[in-house]
Amino acid sequence: MLLYLTNYLAQFESGFYVFNYLTLRAILGALTALVISFVIGPRMIERLSSNQGGQPVRTYGPETHIVKTGTPTMGGALIIAAIVMSTFLWADLNNHLIWVVLFVTVSFGAIGFVDDYKKLILQDPAGLNAWHKFFWQSVAAIIPAITLFALATDEISTSLLIPYFKDLWIPLGIFQIIVSFIFIVGFSNAVNLTDGLDGLAIMPTVLVGGALGVFAYVTGNINFSEYLGIPYVAGTGEILVFCAALSGAGLGFLWFNTYPAQVFMGDIGALSLGAALGVVAVVVRQEIVLAIMGGVFVVETLSVMIQVASFKLTGKRVFRMAPLHHHFELKGWAEPKVIVRFWIITVILVLIGLASLKIR
Repeated sequence: MLLYLTNYLAQFESGFYVFNYLTLRAILGALTALVISFVIGPRMIERLSSNQGGQPVRTYGPETHIVKTGTPTMGGALIIAAIVMSTFLWADLNNHLIWVVLFVTVSFGAIGFVDDYKKLILQDPAGLNAWHKFFWQSVAAIIPAITLFALATDEISTSLLIPYFKDLWIPLGIFQIIVSFIFIVGFSNAVNLTDGLDGLAIMPTVLVGGALGVFAYVTGNINFSEYLGIPYVAGTGEILVFCAALSGAGLGFLWFNTYPAQVFMGDIGALSLGAALGVVAVVVRQEIVLAIMGGVFVVETLSVMIQVASFKLTGKRVFRMAPLHHHFELKGWAEPKVIVRFWIITVILVLIGLASLKIR
């Protein structure tokens, strides 16, 4: 929105042309989302505290989490608001990819809102029925998946790129829709499973989102993509603004979500952020790199799958409790130790993912 205004003002003062630089708008997008979070965060937390009974803690969680009962949730609404407002202000709204990622973010946020509503207002710790949640997630994922496939202009836009290898990809054709669906829905639920400790999910989301912004920038720049040996995908550079807004909003939320948390993001935040990471990875053709950089989310999800499968097949549990972060809590690790160590692991994985830009 402000891009159009600055382009108009540039007719009278050439200095306004500086806002055409994508990197500047990304920086301003991150700062805008951060400021929005800081400004409306305290008031939103106050409203959430007065209008809801707080997060009901699941009965099968660690006993130490009882103290979290009553902490306001649905703080993810703050993140979504900051992302959407900042993206609208600084992104080129003529770019259809911006609308695709915003649609996914808001749609999954709406699903999370219904889930949180049932938990908070109806005081049902289980929230939205699993099959109903999956159905609406499927609808919200299949629409952008089909849209991106329909708008694909070359083979690379419907191929699975193999990182660390130059000019190596697997043509998927129409099966790209299935891959897109899996990554959007899969990472939505993966972030949701990870969101069990104060700040545990949001910082990896910020780190991975920022790294995906780098991929978006180089993939959408024909010079950088040629130099790095990365397939050029027109229009993806603008996604950097969205990723910057996501990172800024996430850091702003972390201010209130850090241990001990003043507010939880709830499903409205976890589902939307996970889906946002998934769709951005699909847009910039870096699905495998997302799986590497978001390894914490992947392992947390696998721990649940392994635990359930093992218990049903053998009657025994592999972990003391799943997801994995609860296993370490029950081993005696303090909550902040689990959180920070998972953050450190994410930093390492993000660096490994970014290395794929040059190692080919």
